[in-house]
Amino acid sequence: MSLISPAARDALETWLDHQRALKGAAANTITAYTGDLGEFLAFITAHKGAPQGLGALSHITVSDMRAWMAHARSGDVGPRSLARKLSAVKSFYRWLAAREGFEPTAVLSTRAPKYTRKLPRPLAVDAAHDMVEAIGMQSLTPWVGLRDIAVLTLLWGCGLRISEALSLRGGDAPLPQVMRITGKGGKERIVPVVGAAQQAVDAYIAACPHILQDDQPLFRAVRGGALAPRAIQKAMEAARMQLGLPATATPHAMRHSFATHLLNAGGDLRSIQELLGHASLSTTQAYTAVDTARLMDVYNSAHPKA
Repeated sequence: MSLISPAARDALETWLDHQRALKGAAANTITAYTGDLGEFLAFITAHKGAPQGLGALSHITVSDMRAWMAHARSGDVGPRSLARKLSAVKSFYRWLAAREGFEPTAVLSTRAPKYTRKLPRPLAVDAAHDMVEAIGMQSLTPWVGLRDIAVLTLLWGCGLRISEALSLRGGDAPLPQVMRITGKGGKERIVPVVGAAQQAVDAYIAACPHILQDDQPLFRAVRGGALAPRAIQKAMEAARMQLGLPATATPHAMRHSFATHLLNAGGDLRSIQELLGHASLSTTQAYTAVDTARLMDVYNSAHPKA
């Protein structure tokens, strides 16, 4: 951020503080915002030939925005990533314009590139069962296999994100029938815990050689530190090669599978939305990868005017 003027840097830091404190933005979101806005402001500095103060930033033109987007595309930034970056720039400019009293039309009117949203690829029920069994055999250390089974069972059986499963503490065990989970943006939700998940976690705890203190991570790495997501990803990579499953069979695919299997069993989208912790129902529809016919079945069976 050395190319950015002190005034612009201070404004960015103030905006980031605003996102943390008032909007409850997650740490990963703040990191993305910092990178995206830093790159944008650095480009504007280079494009204009001098550091841009707040006055100069208020006079960004449509031509400047087009130049930035063309520059981003030339650096192999895909349409989806560019749309995310543009969203961050617009959010910052809305705030900056309100604070400094200028009209941000040139920035806010910039159109995001079109892109096709990739639908998640859940595993079939049999494949998900096989994955849970196979991942337990990827390690020569028995307790590690039980640990990995427990983590995957939480993803598939409870719809947790891997970050949510790995954020559980020793004091959360034994798992209750219902858990309160804090997800993205600090949003809390209530999640039922299936018996298979309770049993898998109990089996892991009984075999784990490390002392699981209440305020320490529940899931441990081999040497006793907190388990990293990459360890589960690697175990799944080995298991899916053994099973002949595609590269899309990832930890997050187990969460997709949770939603899809619930819907196929007759669950309604609103309930699944709550269980996944989605703010938008459209996000849940993407996770469940349902087709139009299935959505119409849900509509026809539930809507009073159908």
